[in-house]
Amino acid sequence: METIDKPIAAKKRIALVAHDNRKASLIQWCEQHRAVLEQHELLGTGTTGSRIEAATGMPVEQLFSGPMGGDQQLGAKICQGEVDILIFFWDPFEPMPHDPDVKALLRIAAVWNIPVACNASSADMIIQSALMERSFSREIPDYQGYLAARKGEFAV
Repeated sequence: METIDKPIAAKKRIALVAHDNRKASLIQWCEQHRAVLEQHELLGTGTTGSRIEAATGMPVEQLFSGPMGGDQQLGAKICQGEVDILIFFWDPFEPMPHDPDVKALLRIAAVWNIPVACNASSADMIIQSALMERSFSREIPDYQGYLAARKGEFAV
C-alpha cells in the first residue's frame, strides 16, 4: 500500500484518557508536565478531562464520558486528523468490559500512526522528546487511494 506524509504540527493536540483506577496517576502526570502541556491543546474523555481541568486549571476540551461514547468520539477525532498524541493510562487489571475500548483506541491510533503512551514511563518518553517542540513527519497508508484503486471489489 502506498503511503502519504501527514505531518504533526509543532502545536499538538494531545488526548488524555484514563480508566477510573488510573485517573489520579494521569492528573499527577499532567501536573508534573504542566510547562510542556500548556504549550499544546488538550482534549479528554468526559470525567478524565473535567478532573484534569479542575486539578490543573489547564483548559481541556471535554468529550463525552467513556461509557457514553467518549472513546468512540475520540477514535473519530483520531481518524479525522484532530489528535496528534494519545496518552491513555489504562488499567490492565480492569475487568473485561473495558477491554474492547482499550483495543479499539489502540488499534485506531496504530492505523493512523500517532504516538501512544499507556503509562507514565511511556508518556514521559513522548513528552520529553525533542519532537514535542517542532513539527515532524509521519507516514500513513493512503487508504483513500487504496480503496479508489479497488473500487469494484467493494461493491455492495
